[in-house]
Amino acid sequence: MKISEKVMALYDRMESAPLNPVWISLVSRARALARAHEVETNAHMPLVGMTFAVKDNIDVSGMPTTAGCPAYAYTPASSATVVRRLEDAGAILIGKTNMDQFATGLVGTRSPFGACSSVFDERYISGGSSSGSAVAVAKRLVTFSLGTDTAGSGRVPAAFNNLIGLKPTRGLLSSAGVVPACRTLDCVSILASTCDVAHMIWRAAKGFDSGDPFSLTPRPGEDAAPWLNAPFRFGVSPPEQLEFFGDEEARTLYEKAVCNVKNLGGEKIEIDFSIFRAAADLLYEGPWVAERLAAIQSFIRGHSDEMNPVVRGIISGGKRYTAVDVYEAEYRLMDLRRAAAKQWARMDVLVLPTTGTIYTHDQVASDPVKMNTNLGYYTNFVNLMDLAAVAAPAGFRSNGLPFGISFIGPAFSDEALLALAHRYLGAKTPLLDKAPGCVELAVVGAHLTGQPLNSQLTQRGARLKKSCRTASGYRLYALAGSKPPKPGLARDDQFQGAGIEVEVWTIPEDQFGSFVAEIPEPLGVSNVTLDSGELVKCFICQPYALASATEITRFGGWRNYLTSSNL
Repeated sequence: MKISEKVMALYDRMESAPLNPVWISLVSRARALARAHEVETNAHMPLVGMTFAVKDNIDVSGMPTTAGCPAYAYTPASSATVVRRLEDAGAILIGKTNMDQFATGLVGTRSPFGACSSVFDERYISGGSSSGSAVAVAKRLVTFSLGTDTAGSGRVPAAFNNLIGLKPTRGLLSSAGVVPACRTLDCVSILASTCDVAHMIWRAAKGFDSGDPFSLTPRPGEDAAPWLNAPFRFGVSPPEQLEFFGDEEARTLYEKAVCNVKNLGGEKIEIDFSIFRAAADLLYEGPWVAERLAAIQSFIRGHSDEMNPVVRGIISGGKRYTAVDVYEAEYRLMDLRRAAAKQWARMDVLVLPTTGTIYTHDQVASDPVKMNTNLGYYTNFVNLMDLAAVAAPAGFRSNGLPFGISFIGPAFSDEALLALAHRYLGAKTPLLDKAPGCVELAVVGAHLTGQPLNSQLTQRGARLKKSCRTASGYRLYALAGSKPPKPGLARDDQFQGAGIEVEVWTIPEDQFGSFVAEIPEPLGVSNVTLDSGELVKCFICQPYALASATEITRFGGWRNYLTSSNL
């Protein structure tokens, strides 16, 4: 079926259902079809033919932006940077979705355009604030959608609709053209049905934007995840710090998810989650609420009676904070970040429930602030701590409602977290060929595990990926007079041997240069082919040193030679 035919069928389907509560406004059928015909002739574009929706706090040229509040509406002349980038990559915009007003809520009910429900049971909330964006993907109305995520607004609705919810590192996706909630914390988030689709969207949307003062790009090595294809350590909360708000099935599903992560090669590490919880409490019990007020201060002065009363109460509460409160809270947050760094030294990724439970519409209506607060138990700290996160499906309760977990990592770990979630969900093909921000290095002698120079790798954060052999066509020599004793690997295309034993290590890019600087003559680093056909960096011996060396190829590797020689 042609792209234009798929778009036509989608509009036929949507005409049979009401606009609200999923949508706030739609791209016209004619405009969407014109766009479909345009991309049909550009099949090389990475997102060609993918349909998408954007939360209605993200600008689209010529379409009203309401932020879930009709009185606030304006019509921008240009689209948000992320929208332009996705359209440039071939994606087709379908419409703008419902949301908790001014992105203030995790419930999806605080909107004059109606309350969204989980696609699995209309009695239960969809989660928010990116409610319509999640439901549009879950109902297969679009391939993917954009939301925003300051306190969990992308991850919570992902969990309640069995989706992937990527909350990128702050600043990695431009926020230019996005109505702020807390501008220093806001992120554009991605909702998709699979990790590979989310990854494609992330790659197309990210990048530095000079029009966004908060835009960032990682320095070399900042995105390094040497643990990705190696045994890794994942942090969990001690049982006494977990909270499921009486939802025992959620507890059981989380325990099962933890076992499944262990089966991927993860080592479970209990960390002090109270540090992260203390940071979470700052978001709504500290002066960051005043940042929400700063975003719409002029509007709220003249239109407070046109706002959702719960949202109005929360944002107006920012008036009580002083400049002194801001500084004191910032000092407290920096103390907590320093304490959290000690926990991160023990783990590579943090694995938590995305939410402890899910609520019905009636439960939320009975106590909207408390229920919302409960839903942020595992999400509110992430942006304050400058972390990235991926929400992923993790099973179903007996009543058919989904449960989800979140993989959380340091800033710029987005791609690695997606790759880990991809593995967790049972994908047969890896999302990435190699760990982000890293160099794969084969070592053959004194840098092997247990050998005297191995610490030069481990001190730089390198991780052992695997033990294997080189392809045929390599010889091994014991170098004369080297201290400690070292071998030299040399290529011989005419030699058809069994290959030489090596270990492949993954080392962060920003550490590779200093590692190479320590390599003495006659050794250097070049490319070596492994028995799998992979090409990696490896120690290679310069030819002049072979004349005084002893060939030890017959031993198959340095360890066998040392054992046979009693060295």
